[in-house]
Amino acid sequence: MRKIIFTITGFILIFSIVLTGCGVQQEQAKEDLTLNLLEADWESILEEAKGQKVNFHMWGGDDRYNRYIDEWVAPKLKEETGVTLNRVAIADTKDVINKLQNEQSVNKTDGTVDIIWINGENFKLAKDIGLLWGSFASQLPNVNQYVDINAPDIQFDFGENTEGMEVPWGKAQFVFIYDQTKITQPPKSMKELGDWIKQNPGKFTYPAPPDFTGSAFVRQALYETTGGYEQYLNSEKEEELDFNPLWDYLNKIESNLWRGGETYPESLAKLDQLYSNGEVWMTMAYDPGKASSQIEKGVFPETTRTFVLEGGTLSNTHYLSIPFNSKHQAGAMVAINYLLSPEAQLTKMNPAHWGEGMSLDPSKLSNKDREQLNLLDLGEATLPADELAKFKVPEIPANYVKRIEEGWFEYVAKR
Repeated sequence: MRKIIFTITGFILIFSIVLTGCGVQQEQAKEDLTLNLLEADWESILEEAKGQKVNFHMWGGDDRYNRYIDEWVAPKLKEETGVTLNRVAIADTKDVINKLQNEQSVNKTDGTVDIIWINGENFKLAKDIGLLWGSFASQLPNVNQYVDINAPDIQFDFGENTEGMEVPWGKAQFVFIYDQTKITQPPKSMKELGDWIKQNPGKFTYPAPPDFTGSAFVRQALYETTGGYEQYLNSEKEEELDFNPLWDYLNKIESNLWRGGETYPESLAKLDQLYSNGEVWMTMAYDPGKASSQIEKGVFPETTRTFVLEGGTLSNTHYLSIPFNSKHQAGAMVAINYLLSPEAQLTKMNPAHWGEGMSLDPSKLSNKDREQLNLLDLGEATLPADELAKFKVPEIPANYVKRIEEGWFEYVAKR
């Protein structure tokens, strides 16, 4: 009997060793695959990606963006590459960062996030603590062919070197949106905006930070109230800078905001709704083409127009990246490469779809694509590209953003 028990025990031990060995081999194979994808030729990556379902986590607060992905990109990507793109709507990229941090803490290697729409402080945090997969940008043919990867507004994301760990998806610029039947002379500066708010009580407000656009409005006010953007480009001086003029400005306009400043819209979508209803006479966007698109959809009145400040308005590039534990890294690479194709970028630039500036270098396009770009009707409410470029200022380095958002809550919201 004891002999039988010893035999069974030995078998279990051997079986366990075999299983352990298989597990190690599988882990090794996975590591080898990761290394191969960062070095493999594109045809091999395309083959590996076929049949994969890629979860694309992106902000879901704008129907235009959602429809562009669901109704235009996803069917074409599936047809051309065999990759299924599954859009996962999120309210804030910080939620994805938190999810990845939790998965990292328990060594979860088979995550459910394959692509993240990301930039700014979220990218810096993800990069600093190892939440991103690796430097994959140079593996994508459309990046190599159409993107000026060394341009300062591409290479640096809110002052942080991308190091190929994210790929530029689009360019944006902050604009104010107004109804020209109600506002004949839009303000040209934050000071003039303050005067206009005082003369038109209840007709202006902004989303409460950390809403992305609300936070951008506060950063926009920061530049003018504290002496311009240049001083912020040297982040080593952060502790020496005085934000009190910003808090003074925001507190000064507060009593004349919508509902006397007692509450703020919790999101840009809410502010847009107030504008559509005529409760406020301005809204805003980090998207120069948004007004035209909303007019075309019948959401904003046809008399809607946009303006920028003469001192300049914020501009940035936003990106796509792949998390460290994506299960479908090949599929993610193929999907991102398609999103950077001239076809996908020119379609996204069309106000009927999204209306956003493309991340490709126009000089690198074919003659046919450049002709299509020149013929694109961006809509009457979209400012000409040269005017936007004339009044463009860089974003503040990412390390300031959290300080500003926390300061707004402490010195404005709680006051």
